Amino acid sequence: MSTDTSPVQPRPEVVPPGEWSFPQPRELTLPNGIRALVHDVPGQYVISVRVTVPAALRHEPREVEGVAWIMARLLDEGTRTHGQRELSELLERRGIAIGAGMSEASLGMDMDVPQRNLAEALDLLTECLREPAFEEGEVARLRRTRLAEIEQERASAGRRALKEWAATYYDADNRASRPGSGTAASVAAITRDDVVAFHTAHVHPEGASVVVAGDLTGVDIDALLAGSIGAWTTSGRTMPVEPAPAPRAADAARVVLVDRPGSVQSEILIGSPGPDRRVDSGWAPFPVLAYVIGGAPNARIDEVLREDKGYTYGIRAGFRPRQVGSAFAVSGSVRADSTVDSLRLLTEILAGVGEGITAEEARAGVDFMTLTAPGRYDTADAIADETSGLAGDNLPLTFTSDVIAAMRQLTPADLDAAWREHVSQERTIVVVGDASLYRDEVEALGLGPVTVVPN
Repeated sequence: MSTDTSPVQPRPEVVPPGEWSFPQPRELTLPNGIRALVHDVPGQYVISVRVTVPAALRHEPREVEGVAWIMARLLDEGTRTHGQRELSELLERRGIAIGAGMSEASLGMDMDVPQRNLAEALDLLTECLREPAFEEGEVARLRRTRLAEIEQERASAGRRALKEWAATYYDADNRASRPGSGTAASVAAITRDDVVAFHTAHVHPEGASVVVAGDLTGVDIDALLAGSIGAWTTSGRTMPVEPAPAPRAADAARVVLVDRPGSVQSEILIGSPGPDRRVDSGWAPFPVLAYVIGGAPNARIDEVLREDKGYTYGIRAGFRPRQVGSAFAVSGSVRADSTVDSLRLLTEILAGVGEGITAEEARAGVDFMTLTAPGRYDTADAIADETSGLAGDNLPLTFTSDVIAAMRQLTPADLDAAWREHVSQERTIVVVGDASLYRDEVEALGLGPVTVVPN
């Protein structure tokens, strides 16, 4: 029998979390004009550095599309000062991870490094930008790698669907209709001279930005940046990379079946025009809409196709913003024998969005997007990535905070209006699977003209 007579402690009061905003960086201009954005993040001893250089894929010569991708991948594969092996060993010994890639309108370089090696790392990062070697053998190796990846992508239903969707959705004369890292024919034609020419013409400090995030206690980051990437100069000028729309094809509203005989699953990708992040009415409703429709296992799509019907492990939906405009895309795989019914149900679900978002759905979407934001941006690399993305897209550095604040005020009526006014109901649909199983039934759905193409 217990003899504990201590008073019962009252249950702690649970209060709503306080408002959160994305951390704002300290901004400075380096000697060569590069915009530097610095986040001091105490306790984050791996420093994240992100460099963004204006360089548009649409400026690639069409006959060697993919040259920008190869150029980016080769930036950390040897310089005129340090050969490929020597540079690789230096990076490994210092714990420096460097990578680079191309987006629609910029070259991005990422670096993560222990704080104690930041000075040397910044020097090496600058060296990679300023004097890449682009050795003939490395160009040939990356060319072979990309050609092999193109073949592998044909075997991936998701990648195959995305490629066919872009070719169907965008005007054939626009760069967006073709793979960002090139086709087999264009990649095979790339030479070292092409890689050098693209780097010489497009990689300059003018218009570039650098983001640093991490624990900078005792680090004179201003001096380190000024003496490294701030001292990078070139003899050329950056080619203007103004925001440019990617026009849709005149016949984009149709269905394309990519025939893969014997496939036991069908990969579905449905996309329609939507707004970009500069939309006049504000970006806040659109991530919430994406969450409600297909952003979680309890969203409208999975509630029907996964939980009720058992057709899929999961289908997701979201907006994919470009410089100008976006696509609202729904993608995922279903059992082959459920392809037709899945298309019917997805069409009905999307049509039903226009009939209204419930108060419960709106609250769930807003809570998820706002209450998880502190966790999504809790590390130096996440902070650096977000800040770099804002700077590269010429958005205000308060954009993320402003969107989160606006989300807290959203009502179901706001979400309804955003969907009706900014998301087109003209859809481009691609299905990768065994077309012989369902072509006639898909045509009977009346979703648009149906075309069958080989895998």
